[in-house]
Amino acid sequence: MKYVDFVDQSYEPKATDLICDFYVEPEGISLTEAAGGVAAESSVGTWTELTTIKPYVEKLAACVFRINGNNIRIAYPIELFEPGNMPNILSSVAGNVFGLRALKNLRLNDIQLPKQLVQSFKGPKYGVTGIRELLGVKDRPFVGTIIKPKLGLKTKDHAKVAYDAWIGGCDVVKDDENLSSQRFNPFDDRLVATLEMRDRAESETGEKKVYMVNITSETQEMIKRAQFVKDHGGRYLMIDILTCGYSALQTIREHDFGLILHAHRAGHAAFTNNPKHGVSMKVIAKVARIIGVDQLHVGTVVGKMSETKDEVSENCEALKTDMYGLKKALPVASGGLYPSLVPALMKFFGNDLVIQAGGGIHGHTDGTVCGAVAMRQAVDATLNGISLQEYAKSHKELHVALELWK
Repeated sequence: MKYVDFVDQSYEPKATDLICDFYVEPEGISLTEAAGGVAAESSVGTWTELTTIKPYVEKLAACVFRINGNNIRIAYPIELFEPGNMPNILSSVAGNVFGLRALKNLRLNDIQLPKQLVQSFKGPKYGVTGIRELLGVKDRPFVGTIIKPKLGLKTKDHAKVAYDAWIGGCDVVKDDENLSSQRFNPFDDRLVATLEMRDRAESETGEKKVYMVNITSETQEMIKRAQFVKDHGGRYLMIDILTCGYSALQTIREHDFGLILHAHRAGHAAFTNNPKHGVSMKVIAKVARIIGVDQLHVGTVVGKMSETKDEVSENCEALKTDMYGLKKALPVASGGLYPSLVPALMKFFGNDLVIQAGGGIHGHTDGTVCGAVAMRQAVDATLNGISLQEYAKSHKELHVALELWK
């Protein structure tokens, strides 16, 4: 079978097919041949005709069924994939094809798994509804922070920053992506000390508080850390899903520790930033949700991250759209956020959102407590349809924040 034999625009995909949307730019060959090359090399074909192809193998060939400019759609027979094995699925559709010399650029923009494959994974255990029930927050966005500086604080100081944020009104405190178990702040000590501060903050505020400790490590170590979190009354796990890998993520989900899974996307831009090559964040979001994360960073629209409004909207859709009964995952907005941006965030995302601000809380002139108060005040004002400027007249913490970050 030649590359062009993998193209049939009269083909109607089956309900059991896995569908991928690619952007393709050929190098030295026609677009049709390039499209067929992607289908061939990600299924049963290769660069030359084979003597080993049997009739039953031909039935497993992927098929390019749409070519629209440089955008193509490919249908893959479900038999090509092992259920419950995301590395296998992605090694096929997002594997060696990215290195083909005949392709100048290739980007996987979307993926649709059939029902049988989706349901071979656990999906989110809690999702939006379960998280709201756990924290007792019914209808407003969650207010969260990241401990800053992201590295360097000793355990006692780390826990104190968390306490200050909770006292000020944060629901959520989390580690940053590169805090693990360094000598200055060991994992076990940090968890115990920070959960003690969580309990104290809950007692003083009457609100549920959560700490997202980063368990990212070698997989067996992640399992030990997750169990340690559970044994000490934690409610959340944080995982850097791309650097530890989908297999490690799935292992943690399959163990079902009964803890909410917060997914950090550290490293995603290496795949997603080039609009013509790589893998879209939308695909990463879908895959993470199918495996079983409860919430995921999706970008901000405002703030310091580079994604466009359309891209962030697609990321959110991937977490919430109907997908064969999977629970909806909660979008997390983070990256250069501060109180002045809250109205725009809530207008775009709605209320099912974690507003995750680091510098925009700890950089407040009067300290972390006031920074958290100001962020919570911005949310309250927006919920009540009051402009931040008007609300700030009677709320000092917000007033200071608006003057600091305009």
